[in-house]
Amino acid sequence: MDKPKAVRPKVVLGVSGGIAAYKACELLRRLTESGHDVRVVPTESALHFVGAATWSALSGHPVSTEVWSDVHEVPHVRIGQGADLVVVAPATADLLAKAAHGLADDLLTNTLLTARCPVVFAPAMHTEMWEHPATRENVATLRRRGAVVIEPAVGRLTGVDTGKGRLPDPAEIFEACRRVLARGAAEPDLTGRHVVVSAGGTREPLDPVRFLGNRSSGKQGYALARTAAARGARVTLIAANTGMPDPAGVDVVQVGTAVQLREAVLKAAPDADAVVMAAAVADFRPAAYASGKIKKKDGQEPDPIVLVRNPDILAEISADRARAGQVVVGFAAETDDVLANGRTKLRRKGCDLLVVNEVGERKTFGAEENEAVVLGADGSETTVPYGPKEALAETVWDLVVRRLG
Repeated sequence: MDKPKAVRPKVVLGVSGGIAAYKACELLRRLTESGHDVRVVPTESALHFVGAATWSALSGHPVSTEVWSDVHEVPHVRIGQGADLVVVAPATADLLAKAAHGLADDLLTNTLLTARCPVVFAPAMHTEMWEHPATRENVATLRRRGAVVIEPAVGRLTGVDTGKGRLPDPAEIFEACRRVLARGAAEPDLTGRHVVVSAGGTREPLDPVRFLGNRSSGKQGYALARTAAARGARVTLIAANTGMPDPAGVDVVQVGTAVQLREAVLKAAPDADAVVMAAAVADFRPAAYASGKIKKKDGQEPDPIVLVRNPDILAEISADRARAGQVVVGFAAETDDVLANGRTKLRRKGCDLLVVNEVGERKTFGAEENEAVVLGADGSETTVPYGPKEALAETVWDLVVRRLG
């Protein structure tokens, strides 16, 4: 017997009339090549930037902007009804306003009204338009209704302008869509919440070319940030030496040292509902910094390197919560007696949750997979089996949401 064909998730890609419409071609390619059945629904304005023939050729479906094409198929109702996900990229200020107020004057806005699946908006516009009170209120309305509105990126806009409002990288929008699809009909349970995540490994300079560091890649922290954004949160990601592209919908603060990371965390934490310290923060730093490269001297051993303690950021923010009800999560990388050391560290740090995993040269650091036990200050233990780091991220946020009430 022939095997039944696998059901391909149905995605509607809405494209509104902004200069970033051309980037949606890359998003469409990633969606189709990963096995999704994609129907492109552009606005009339979007076709000034990318023609219908391009969308049709890339998606394999006919393209229309209005409700009068193929009326017998009732496309203004059927397209939204049959979708597993609707993503609008770019979403202009005009499109966000129409969606927030329930206007339906073309095929895309009709589709948004009939869709009962998750909806993702990836805004792109000039900074002044994004920051206008009308746009902010429209975004807040859409988020209250359960839509995921990705924060735009900071960067070069049209002309010489630079600021917040740039469409995030299509690869990162794809990752956000993939995570939303994986959650299915689950509500974006972090909507209205601000979370702070640290990622990567700090580097403590010894001289202009050398530093003390660790093997952390930042992948687990980035998975936490992407997952929180897909669950509706406003995310501040404090990234230490990761070298990875900014996740879609995430405000990224780049840091280098433990002291810089502490400053960034303390600045972001006061209005955060949760702080997740996934970064590998150096416990020590050189007591002295050499302004010039330390040279080898023939016949002489190098001078000993004197180390001093770095601030304990996790213990500090756990002891002095920036706001009532704030949930603090730490990470413990252990090489032996993993759970025993983890329980000791949980008591010493004073955080609500501690993610404990075993690390080594080929374990956890730099890998795409992870396994861990999440210890709770309430005595709970949650085992996360070996698997993708995003699976661990989902578990961490599940536990955080329970504690946020």
